[in-house]
Amino acid sequence: MTEFHSEISERAAHALQSLQSAQESGDDYLVSVREAELEGLARLAAEHGLRIPALERYTAA
Repeated sequence: MTEFHSEISERAAHALQSLQSAQESGDDYLVSVREAELEGLARLAAEHGLRIPALERYTAA
């Protein structure tokens, strides 16, 4: 795993944890922010040919 791949994976994990916390607390704005962040990370990973399972549901079909 490259450093770039590792960094994207770590950012995805952090965003997913934050998303879960936002959902649990009912913070709709933060939910939207984190979902957009995850979609952006998924796009970035796809552009670089990286497969990151945590981002699969945020990848455009």
